[in-house]
Parts: sequence; structure tokens; C-alpha cells
Amino acid sequence: MTTPQQDFFLPGGGANITALPKVSLHDHLDGGLRPQTIIELADEIGFELPATDAAALGAWFAKQSDSGSLVEYLKTFDITTAVMQTKDGLIRVARDFVQDLGSDGVIYGEIRYAPEQHVSQGLSLDEVVDAVQEGIEEGIQAAADDGHRLQVGQLVSAMRHLDRGLEIAELAVRHRGNGVVGFDIAGPEAGFPASNLKPAFDYLATHFLPRTVHAGEADGLESIRGALFDGRALRLGHGVRLAEDITVGRQDDENTYVELGLLSQWVKDREIALELSPSSNLQTGAITQWGDDMIDHPFDLLYQLGFRVTVNTDNRLMSNTSLSRELFLLSEAFGYDLVDLEVFQLNAAAASFLPFEEREDLADRIIAGFEQA
Repeated sequence: MTTPQQDFFLPGGGANITALPKVSLHDHLDGGLRPQTIIELADEIGFELPATDAAALGAWFAKQSDSGSLVEYLKTFDITTAVMQTKDGLIRVARDFVQDLGSDGVIYGEIRYAPEQHVSQGLSLDEVVDAVQEGIEEGIQAAADDGHRLQVGQLVSAMRHLDRGLEIAELAVRHRGNGVVGFDIAGPEAGFPASNLKPAFDYLATHFLPRTVHAGEADGLESIRGALFDGRALRLGHGVRLAEDITVGRQDDENTYVELGLLSQWVKDREIALELSPSSNLQTGAITQWGDDMIDHPFDLLYQLGFRVTVNTDNRLMSNTSLSRELFLLSEAFGYDLVDLEVFQLNAAAASFLPFEEREDLADRIIAGFEQA
């Protein structure tokens, strides 16, 4: 059964954001569980939870995640991954996940997760990918039964602080015909540069599998450089701290100037997509140097300067959010209208890891949907 989604509208009585066609590029499987599903799966394996009521458990996740530290934020995943160690558990979580995307108006989504985190009860890496794909396909069918047509691909992630990068890269390539559309590295960013996984990235390059890399969230510009030049990233997971390479100053009382550094200019000129996740960035302290409210987020600066910005949820459970809610919060903070929201979706469609023709079809669906709004 699908969890009811709250509808979000553009501020001032505008269009229904939830009904608009949307693209989700940065969405973690183990960060998007329904609280009720966690309760039921935990009960099956005898795993103790901090709350056994769905509303209370959801509130606990949101509170624990609002720490201002990525390291502390990541500790909440000990609970979600604990109930994702069996085939049936993975299938159910993936099915729920896709249904919830569909009910939020998402027409294309890329789901990322680290298979190596789901093998403690005996599943092989390949069995994990197969189970997630089975759940995705069930979710797509269930969403279709509810009147929502969407497409979903897997992003297989390697944990950057562990030593299985090449093995996970080989896994991703092995399953590229079984739902996998790309590769990612995740986990603690500071101290674990993309260069540590060079053999994995070399392997992926020789097999032409697209890469996105978490960078510019819990670490700064050097991490972004590593993602681009060691990881050969086609997108930046978060990438919000790229704004550190942008200087904004005042010329006089009426005029300001903006100067891009070589790194930010490169990202802009190459149209490398930024997978920005506003609520998550606030929770983890990724934008602390600019402030601690949505209005302080560099999102609008990057957008106004012409970067390929996309809007994402990161972890829907931990941030108690949805893609529609993230768009609403940005619209509320920066005064965005339908034209802006359409740009964000077209940016995401262009940056998706779909084949070219399918990206064009996706853009056509977005344009048609916004015309009807």
C-alpha cells in the first residue's frame, strides 16, 4: 500500500508541484524507507528500534539527522541497513521506494545504494542487485496500477572508506543490462579522496559506465577536483561547496561583481550537473559557512550564474521530505515560479544516465506536463 503523499503548491496559491513531472537523480535507497516498513521488517528479525510507532519513528530519524555533521547523520543508516539484509527485505524496500516516487510525480528516478552494505546475512553482491531490481520492477508495476508511469535505474555505490571499489565497479558493469545505469562512491568524504578508488574508475572508464561522485558536501574544493579528474565524474553528488570557488564582492553601493575560479568555471562550462539536496545540506552542515537557513543556501547563486543545478532529496526519511517539498522550500525561499521549476527538471533530464534518445523523450514529457500545469 502506498504511503499517502502530501501535495505541495507553489507559494501564493500557484500550481500543484506534486502533480508536475519530475526527475530524481540523488536519492539513497537506504535513506528512503517508510517508517512502518522499518517497524515490520525489524519485528521479523527481532531488531530493537528507538520507537515502534511509525510517526514517532519518523520523528526520531528527522531529529537524529539534524545534527550539523555528516558523520553523525550517517549513523542513522545503521537502523535502515539492518532491515535490508535479506532478499525479501530488499525487494520490499525497493518496491515501496519506487511507489513513493511515483506518487510524488517522479517520472524518472535513479536509486543509489551500496550493495556491500547488504551482505551480512549471506547474500552475495549479485543477489543484492538482483533483489533490488526485482523490487524496482514490482514498484514500477504497482505505481502504474496507481496511475503513475515512471522509469527507474540503479546507481551502484562503493563505500569510499572501504577497499572494495574495483569489485563494486565490476559488479556495476556486470549488471548494466539488469537495471544498473551508473556508479557512485559514497560514505565519509573527508580523508577518503576519489583517488583512493583509481582502479575502479579506470575500469569503469574502459567499460563506458557513467559515474557520479559524492563531493563538495563534507569536504571542499580538493574533493571536487578529485571527483572530476580522478573519478572522471559526469555529475557531482551535492557539489554545493563548489561555491567556495566563487567570489562575490561589491564594486559600489549599486553594483556587485562575481568572479569564478578555474574549477567552478570548468564545471559551469562543461555543464557538469550539481546534485543539490537543500534540506540535507542544511542538516549535515554542508552550507554552514553561508548560513543555516534555506535562504542562505548557495543554490540560487549557482542557478543565477548558469550552473546546471538539479534538485534532490538525498534521504527522504532522514530529511522528512520529498522532491516536491524540496522544490516548494526553494520556491518559498527564492521566489521561483513554474519556469524555474521546469528548468531544474530539464537540467536533471539532460544529466540523467539514460541513452540520448531516452533523455530527449524524458524532456518532452516534462515540457508537456508543465504546459498543462
